[in-house]
Amino acid sequence: MSPDGQNPRTIAHERVDRPLAGFARDYAPGDDTGWHSHARAQLLYASQGVMRVATEAAAFVIPPGRALWLPARARHDVRQEGVVRMRALFLRADAALPDAAPLVLGVGPLLHALVLAACDEPLEWDEHGRGGHLAALILDELRRAPRLPFAVPAPRDARLRRLADALAQDPASALTLDAWAAQCGASARTLARLFQAETGMGFARWRQTPRLAEAAALLAQGATPAQAAARVGYASAPAFGAAYRAAFGITPKGR
Repeated sequence: MSPDGQNPRTIAHERVDRPLAGFARDYAPGDDTGWHSHARAQLLYASQGVMRVATEAAAFVIPPGRALWLPARARHDVRQEGVVRMRALFLRADAALPDAAPLVLGVGPLLHALVLAACDEPLEWDEHGRGGHLAALILDELRRAPRLPFAVPAPRDARLRRLADALAQDPASALTLDAWAAQCGASARTLARLFQAETGMGFARWRQTPRLAEAAALLAQGATPAQAAARVGYASAPAFGAAYRAAFGITPKGR
């Protein structure tokens, strides 16, 4: 890691005079990049495996079929769950999305194939040949990609952080806000006010967000909808299916 927080393994991809550069790397289960940032915006995508990404403002679970958009210089840490085949893109400022905060994008079959193809191109690809055509289509697909509610806002208050860490370890916990208040040293009313102020969500909605993100990761690893529902605390598969469809626009079976 260099003093300015850049990752020396990707420095060439951040400096090449092209609108975008593909970066391919495979990781073993449990590998952790550590906190770092990049001079260019990045599209973090994995064709296999699940990435758990922490940023200063939110946490993300990124299964296959999803990608994380990171603006330039956004500090982040990536932990790998299972074997992860990362296929990322670094984008020059004039090619980057205008979004100023990290966000999750849906990756359809076309964008998936384009990202893999871009990673097979040399760093200095032919701007008037195949590389240039791929880049133009990738940038168009990125602008069209659906934005998905996978972000789990990170609270700053120490009491909320304790609660958030506990739920990250056990997303199926059925404890009420009153019960959490007794453990966190604050009244339920105080916790509710802090949740709204720091995350922009009420406690019930905030708790559902990491549950559904965890469920998406479980489904990507082969769990059935019923198994995923039970693991993240839904009493019934239909209730889970309805919440999943409302959040992501598809059923847990991918339709």
